[in-house]
Amino acid sequence: MENDRVDLETLVDMNNPHAIFTEAKRIVTHTHPQFRFDLVERTYEDVRRLFRGDYPGFRACNTKYHDLRHTMLVVLAMMRLLDGAIIEQERFTEKEVNIALVSALMHDTGYIQPNEDTAGTGAKYTLIHIARSIDFMKHYFSEDGYMKHDLPLFTDILNCTGVNTKISEIKFHSRNIELIGKMMGTADLLGQMADRLYLERLIFLYHEFVEGNVPGFVSEIDMLKKTICFYDDTKKRFVTELGSVYKYMIFHFQQRWNIARDLYTEAILSNITYLNFILKDHETDFMDYLRRGGIVQALA
Repeated sequence: MENDRVDLETLVDMNNPHAIFTEAKRIVTHTHPQFRFDLVERTYEDVRRLFRGDYPGFRACNTKYHDLRHTMLVVLAMMRLLDGAIIEQERFTEKEVNIALVSALMHDTGYIQPNEDTAGTGAKYTLIHIARSIDFMKHYFSEDGYMKHDLPLFTDILNCTGVNTKISEIKFHSRNIELIGKMMGTADLLGQMADRLYLERLIFLYHEFVEGNVPGFVSEIDMLKKTICFYDDTKKRFVTELGSVYKYMIFHFQQRWNIARDLYTEAILSNITYLNFILKDHETDFMDYLRRGGIVQALA
């Protein structure tokens, strides 16, 4: 296939969590050929159990935007950014790669409800989900001999996913942890906004925001309209608070796929272009133009 016809969906089956995880591990082995995946594989399996409701003490994930799909898209974006940074002569230890991987895998565990919480959905935790995710990670690794001494790092890394977090005010343990934190925040945004189902899934996000008492959104179409401003704000945040680490993405595609393009930027631009088309010409019947994945049709 010609490189100019390749997109993110061509390279990996984005609907298959195991395919994404396998690709993430493949990326790691390029730079760390002897990497031991025991910890990461155990974490991945436990995260899958958590989201499907098989993890002791917790209900299944019932947030349709912040679900396992979103988590895995962020994991893949994170590993691609890290790989691009290493290609550009940044150096990360095996421990730091482990920290990056498990942080991405667990960054939204705070949306999962404990068994005794049967009211509503995990969306009600939207405004505090980062703190809850940090607590889950710290508890999960509290008895792990390899990770238990690094628990404070998770706080700084996961806080970077907050869209209003002043990352410049965080006192990171090291420059590498700062880079990982900024990649975490960047991957969280890239993973969702480059998803081919992003626009359809925004309908889910609106309803999560309603339940979570997130102010500023009055309807589904209002969510779509404000996504244009969110995109503009995100572009600025990539450069300012997130330190332009998005620039590492193209080096991954160049080195690993011989594609001299940033496929994430292209996918996001495609989504925003189509969203502008909907808002300009189809504001009253916008649902008819959100047909990917059968998502909106299923809501009808």
